[in-house]
Amino acid sequence: MNPGMHEFLAQDRVIWGQPAAQAVLEEAERRGAKRVFIVTSRTLNTQTDAIERLRKALGARYAATFDACVEHTPRASVIAAAQAARAAHPDLVLTVGGGTAIDTVKVMLIALAHGVARPEELEAHHTRAPGARRVPGPKPPPFRQIVVSTTLSAAEYSDLGGCTDPVRKVKDAYVGREIGAASVILDPAITLHTPEWLWLSTALRAIDHAVEGICSVQRSPLVEACALHALRLFAKSLPRTREAPHDLAARLDCLHAAWMSGLGVMRVPYGASHGIGHSLGAVTGMSHGYTSCIMLAHVMRWNLEATREAQARIAAAMGRADGDASAAVAELVARLGLPARLRDLKVERAQLARVAAGAMENMWVRTNPRPVRGEADLMALLEAAW
Repeated sequence: MNPGMHEFLAQDRVIWGQPAAQAVLEEAERRGAKRVFIVTSRTLNTQTDAIERLRKALGARYAATFDACVEHTPRASVIAAAQAARAAHPDLVLTVGGGTAIDTVKVMLIALAHGVARPEELEAHHTRAPGARRVPGPKPPPFRQIVVSTTLSAAEYSDLGGCTDPVRKVKDAYVGREIGAASVILDPAITLHTPEWLWLSTALRAIDHAVEGICSVQRSPLVEACALHALRLFAKSLPRTREAPHDLAARLDCLHAAWMSGLGVMRVPYGASHGIGHSLGAVTGMSHGYTSCIMLAHVMRWNLEATREAQARIAAAMGRADGDASAAVAELVARLGLPARLRDLKVERAQLARVAAGAMENMWVRTNPRPVRGEADLMALLEAAW
C-alpha cells in the first residue's frame, strides 16, 4: 500500500446562492468583526461599484481599503499592504479579487505576524527548494481573511501564497495554516466585472490544478475525484461563459469547478507546468493563467509515458473519446481564443534560459511525474512552447 494523508484547510465554509454584499455582512456578523479591512484591485475599486456596495453593506464595520495589489505579488506590494493594515487596525480582512489580491493578503498576514517591515525581511519566511523542502511555520496571523472570488485561479482554496523577489526574479512560496481564506463567497454576478481574458485564462490555471493533481506522484482519491468533476464542469460551462457572458448559472458552474480543482493545492505535489509557470511569471511578468494556457499541454505530452492512465481519465472527463488529454487541453485553449505560444505574448527567446534556471528552484519542478534532470529538459519544453 502507498501511504497518504489529506490535511484539510482551516476553512469554515464556502457560500454560494446569495449576493456578495449580503454574504459578507453575515460573515462579518458571525465572526464578530468590528473593523473590516478591504483588499482588492485598483480597477474593481475605482472603475466598478462592486467595492462601494460592500463598503455600504458593512456600514460602521468598514475600516479602510487597500487597492494597490500588483500582479505576481512583488515583496514591496506586500509591505505596502501590511503598512496600510497596521494603520487601519482591522480584526478581519475582506479580500475581493483573484490570485493577486489573495496572495498579497496571505503573505501580508505572515508579515504582520512576524513584524516584518521591509521587503528583504520576507526572505526568512518562504519555503526552500531545491533539496529538502523547508517550511518555516509562521506564527498565527493577528486576524483572518474572507474572500469574494472574482476569478477562477483557486488561490482562495489553499494556504500557499506566492510572492516575487524582484532581485532574484523568483516567485517564492509562503505557507501557513491560517493565512488562507477562512470562508469563501461565490457570487457569479460580481465576476461580470472580470475581464474576459482573465476569467478564461484563470480557468486554464484551474484546469492545470486539476490535471497535475490527477497526475501527481502522490495520488489522493479525494483530490482526483474532485479534479475529474471539475474538468467535466469546465468542459460543459466554460465555453458557455464566453458565448453568453451573462449566463450566471454557467459562471457558477465554473466557480464550483475552480473550488474542486483547488483542493489539490499543497495537498498533492504538482509538476512542471506549475513550476515553469511560476518562473515565467517572475522573469517575464506573464500572468499565471496564460502560463497554463501555453505550458500545460506541452508538459502533459512530455509526461505521457509516466501518466498515461491518468491522462486517459482526464481525456474522458473532458469529453474526448480517443484518450488524448493534451489535445483536449490544446483544443480548449484554441476554442477560447487564448494564447498558445510564448512568442504570442512577446516572450523573447533569450529569456528562456533564465526561466529554466529559475524553474529549477521551484519545488513542483522537483516533483514532476517524469523526473526533470536539469535545465536542458526545461529548455526543451520552453523551446517547444516558444
